[in-house]
Amino acid sequence: MKKLLLKFIIFGLVIFNGLHVFANDAEEAKAFFNKYVNAANTYSPTIPDFYSPNAKIIRQVVKPDGSLANAYTNTATYMKQLKLGQATAKIRKYKNTYRNISVEKVSNGYIVRAERQPKGETYWLKTYQIVQKQPNGQWKIIEEMMQTKEQIFLKYAK
Repeated sequence: MKKLLLKFIIFGLVIFNGLHVFANDAEEAKAFFNKYVNAANTYSPTIPDFYSPNAKIIRQVVKPDGSLANAYTNTATYMKQLKLGQATAKIRKYKNTYRNISVEKVSNGYIVRAERQPKGETYWLKTYQIVQKQPNGQWKIIEEMMQTKEQIFLKYAK
């Protein structure tokens, strides 16, 4: 009986420890996302530091008829576009508001899903980031999808 009780206690501790690690990483992933949102909304020059050099960037264009088209780019191209757009965004005081933020463990990290509302708009758009903890302890975005109603992205859609 004592052996069974001891096995049960050890099993419980292993499970508890595993859940504790999961909870900590999930909390860290969400904190990383919130840090990213703050950096983006303050036009921080550190934005490139949030991304893996080979991140998959997807802009999902919501067409006027409600259909969707995906525009894919790489991190280097996205950073060039970001630098061009940041100056205008800063002048316009453009910011995004996020709600319904959730974090879920996936095979290659954590997926952080949210709804995003561009400043001055009444609609909400879907977004997600897959974030991954690096061997050095830093978190990086390895995939990002953001919906947009900006039709100009259609020229990049496949």
